[in-house]
Amino acid sequence: MISLKRRKALITGGSRGIGRATAVLFAKAGSDVALNYLNQKSAAERVKKEIEKMERECLIVRADVSSRKDVNLMIEEIMKKWKRIDILVNNAGIWTYGEMGDMSEKVWEETMRINLSSIFYACNAVVPGMKAKMRGSIINVSSTAAIRGEAYHSHYAASKGAVVSLSKSLAVELAPYNIRVNSVAPGWVDTDMCAEVFSDPNFRKRVQDSIPLKRIPPPEDIAGAILFLASDLARHITGEVLNVNGGSVLCS
Repeated sequence: MISLKRRKALITGGSRGIGRATAVLFAKAGSDVALNYLNQKSAAERVKKEIEKMERECLIVRADVSSRKDVNLMIEEIMKKWKRIDILVNNAGIWTYGEMGDMSEKVWEETMRINLSSIFYACNAVVPGMKAKMRGSIINVSSTAAIRGEAYHSHYAASKGAVVSLSKSLAVELAPYNIRVNSVAPGWVDTDMCAEVFSDPNFRKRVQDSIPLKRIPPPEDIAGAILFLASDLARHITGEVLNVNGGSVLCS
């Protein structure tokens, strides 16, 4: 029922985790996909092969999304090939430890560059083309940390809170051009980002027990929400934050 047939999508951080799952799901729904990666070239190539088996086109583009120059060059390369980008999924991000009173400026700024500035760079580069076509969908991956905060990860929570505010602001600004902007806010997800903390089975069990649905979701569960927001089934939804956390954080 959900179809992205004839759509062209760009997914940042698309070589693994939520990005990879989203790319594969988009391809199953009929979309051609451009994958951004930084260091995981072999992983990106594996995703490309998987998508091409579905007879969908897949571009892989290396870019440091924390660099405006890199992002602009990435968008230019994709536009030369496709002439348009219909869907932008800003997924790339990092989650690092930072205790207030002992957090370096370097740690703070790195998180803001990768988690927040990257989204500004990508949106700023993609929006003119979407305006020209009078159509587009942007989905920014935030986090439940944006809503409830997260001790020892205040820099991460702050960056993701800003993503929500940016998304809501752009939703209103871009609505006259038929460009929808939404956020997906995952809770705990079984990805590489969480692999280190989940290597402790006791911690993993505590996390699982704290989730009302009593499961730590795979990346595909988040990708499903992103797919819905990208599709025409969500054509009257913009400025929304879709929480995907098994009931861990309930928002009105």
